[in-house]
Amino acid sequence: MLMMRSPHEAYRKVDFDARVSGATPQQLVALCYEQLIAALGTAQFAHDSGDNRLKSQSLTRALSALTALQLGVSPDAAIGPALLQLYDAARRTVLDSVLAFDPAALQTIRNDFIDISRAVTGGSN
Repeated sequence: MLMMRSPHEAYRKVDFDARVSGATPQQLVALCYEQLIAALGTAQFAHDSGDNRLKSQSLTRALSALTALQLGVSPDAAIGPALLQLYDAARRTVLDSVLAFDPAALQTIRNDFIDISRAVTGGSN
């Protein structure tokens, strides 16, 4: 096993792996939303703190969550095209922030996904 950069990251990965194992599709979507929201918040914190390594890692995690969400959408479902459009727009904004960090745009995306997550989980987030 490759050595993790920090104990926090190792525990986060173990927690994530445990939650993914045996999760229902709805739980996986909720987990992706949670990961995306957390990653965007961490990216903002890292930007404010001047920690470019953490900012880069956080934006990468956000992109991974968005990719997983996109891959899970059935384009034939009634809401499929709208979800794909939402995820694609969020992905472009995150990618743009790799080169020119835009805190306001990322906070808007984060707030939108917090609202969506609350709606999907019945307000438990």
